[in-house]
Amino acid sequence: MTRSPHRIAVLAVDGVVGLDLGTPSQVFGSARDADDARLYAVDTCTPGGHPVRSSAGFRVLPDHGLDLVEAAATVVVPGVHGSAPVVDGTVDPDVVAALRAAHARGARIMSICTGAFVLAAAGLLDGRRATTHWAYADRFRRLHPRVDLDPDVLFIDGGDVLTSAGVAAGMDLCLHVVRTDHGSEVANRAARRCVVPPWREGGQAQYIERPVPQATRTGTAATREWARQRLHEPVALRDLAAHARMSVRTFTRHFRSETGLSPAQWLLQQRTEHARLLLETTDLSVEQVARRSGFGTAAALRQRLHERVGVSPSTYRRTFRPRA
Repeated sequence: MTRSPHRIAVLAVDGVVGLDLGTPSQVFGSARDADDARLYAVDTCTPGGHPVRSSAGFRVLPDHGLDLVEAAATVVVPGVHGSAPVVDGTVDPDVVAALRAAHARGARIMSICTGAFVLAAAGLLDGRRATTHWAYADRFRRLHPRVDLDPDVLFIDGGDVLTSAGVAAGMDLCLHVVRTDHGSEVANRAARRCVVPPWREGGQAQYIERPVPQATRTGTAATREWARQRLHEPVALRDLAAHARMSVRTFTRHFRSETGLSPAQWLLQQRTEHARLLLETTDLSVEQVARRSGFGTAAALRQRLHERVGVSPSTYRRTFRPRA
């Protein structure tokens, strides 16, 4: 039986950020099932269906008005720049009413970057933990003191309301939603279509005024890929350094510069994500998953997964296994 695609409304307001506006349609539009059928239907709307200015000097001519919000299962509010929501914290009353009504009937509400200002103005973030672009944190706190703002993470999944940091973090949030809805295989395929990494933890720090390392011939990318193919084996720091033909000290310095993590932290992250993928996509026992992902024992995997996502492997599998 063919099921209807999950309907998503992208709600653009005056000053919408162009990249944020296109992110949901690109990511969700790339999510397909095994038969290459689209899993989401994404459309854009504005108040009254009228054109709105973007921050990039063009106007957005939508096909829908706010009636689209009334019918959508998910509503995404892209970032805004230079307009009322981020200047004085005010939003069109019709937008506020539409968002509140959608939330009240159970729709999932999301914001990208400074779209969080719109959700906050609608009262949907009061008493909640939320995030936005780090550069707007002080202004956000002044305008919306009842929101528990955390500007140091990529995205926050609050269940019915989700917020992300700036620009690329919107892609991370959308991929996270695809992963939650349909599992890692679908999310990974969507990420490959978008040519972006399939997963960054929501709790990972935003990249705040951090210099980008210069690309060199002595980088660690090849060694990271080598290690990914051997997650089930013991891989010591000296093995990684030897593969990269560097001293341990030089390798560690290059590795941290390129990834922001120590080799040990990176390996633990990779093993955790591989274990999650196996739990979602296979019928392997927890013991087998632990061995194949390099944790060795079910107890070690259970402890790590509880630290990372707060649940046991069996609970995680029931929660995130793709629906039949």
